[in-house]
Amino acid sequence: MKAAMLRSVIRRSTTSSAASKTYLSSRGFSSESAPERKVAILGAAGGIGQPLSLLMKLNPLVSRLALYDIAGTPGVAADVSHINTRSEVKGYAADEQLGQALEGSDVVIIPAGVPRKPGMTRDDLFKINAGIVKSLCEAIAKYCPNALVNMISNPVNSTVPIAAEVFKSHGVYDEKRLFGVTTLDVVRAKTFYAGKANVNVAASPRANLSDEDIKALTKRTQDGGTEVVEAKAGKGSATLSMAYAGAIFADACLKGLNGVPDVVECSYVQSTVTELPFFASKVRLGKNGVEEVFGLGPLSDYEQQGLEALKPELKSSIEKGIAFVHGN
Repeated sequence: MKAAMLRSVIRRSTTSSAASKTYLSSRGFSSESAPERKVAILGAAGGIGQPLSLLMKLNPLVSRLALYDIAGTPGVAADVSHINTRSEVKGYAADEQLGQALEGSDVVIIPAGVPRKPGMTRDDLFKINAGIVKSLCEAIAKYCPNALVNMISNPVNSTVPIAAEVFKSHGVYDEKRLFGVTTLDVVRAKTFYAGKANVNVAASPRANLSDEDIKALTKRTQDGGTEVVEAKAGKGSATLSMAYAGAIFADACLKGLNGVPDVVECSYVQSTVTELPFFASKVRLGKNGVEEVFGLGPLSDYEQQGLEALKPELKSSIEKGIAFVHGN
């Protein structure tokens, strides 16, 4: 009886697996002749890390998935490993296993750190998360210095410069391989725009909204994190949407590494687009990471004003990250 039930389950799962492959192919994924790629997630047992681990397990471009956190990862890894997709999953916990998690990684995703809580400023976040990011990046410099590093840990405006300075101190910094993941802002902007304009969220139409609507949507996108924190009544932050955005960007990095042409996403990277050393704009991804950083293009008066207004705060955030590493 049990054997018959098992055969029935396997037959159903085979059909389901075929449907899954068709779906993934329609999303631009393909595991046919895909190279071996290892992805490590640092902070995999957290609110972002767990759904991100699930999403990366579903990506057929990943052959090995290493899940690391200070605790809790063996359980997360065991759970995720039961999913019948390509990648082999291993969980690592505590400092002594960090090196094993990182060795041989092509892409390292860092959602580690504490989430934003009601009333918490970006400066509060910085004080807690900067030390975590610094220690993780020191391990990356030692165990997988050529990996593409996707920084999710907030505040990204400061944590990316922290990573850059750590890598410089170890002589392994490559500006083409360090990314701040800003994809959630893009995801939110697309969602909010499509809702307001009453268009398909997958479309990319010309802006057809009033100046007032554009300003309102811009503010909503900027305050998207606060919107989620308040909706969760202080019991959480934007974890699921952030995990989705992180998975989208990691997938783009893997496609670039695999030689897929014209992979373009927004990211916070070392840049000469403005006078600041780091800035978020569109980048073309390839076998070496960043292949090209695109300019901002023509800006409206409203956009130009916003750009000039953000520069002092961004400059301060960058300097704060650099100063943290050098102990000033």
